[in-house]
Amino acid sequence: MTFEDHNLNSDNMHVRRASVADIPHLIHFTLEEAKEAERIELSPKSLELGISRAIEDDSKAMYWVLVDDEDAPVGSISIFREWSDWQAGYYWWIQSIYLTHGQRGKGRISLLLDEVKSEMSRQKGLELRLYVHRDNKVAIRAYEKAGFEDLDYRIMRSK
Repeated sequence: MTFEDHNLNSDNMHVRRASVADIPHLIHFTLEEAKEAERIELSPKSLELGISRAIEDDSKAMYWVLVDDEDAPVGSISIFREWSDWQAGYYWWIQSIYLTHGQRGKGRISLLLDEVKSEMSRQKGLELRLYVHRDNKVAIRAYEKAGFEDLDYRIMRSK
């Protein structure tokens, strides 16, 4: 059975914080997300290092997994926090979000988002934000359906 095949019809889904045991699933989900969203191949070794460090240290990132009734991960979300001196609090940013193909279109993304928003509220976070590749129309529609809206910012970088 592959990561994608596990228990596609279960309605007993719940979200829990990811653990070290979930790292292989998180690597797989992130590899698939990168292929779908930006058509890029990431290094599994680099992902293992990055995800492992974040699982060990919440100040880097936090991960949750959507699991079926057998506790097998079928989706994940990770966030990182950005300090705002203007607002004296943290903006929460979605770093990655992924659902296996069999879980899409069933409202499962809201389970992940609701858990993150609940934790953000407990920690007095300012708001939940994300960035999405402008060509990823499927993801943009899903995020809009989940209540996300465009902001007046443009992402830029320096090399």
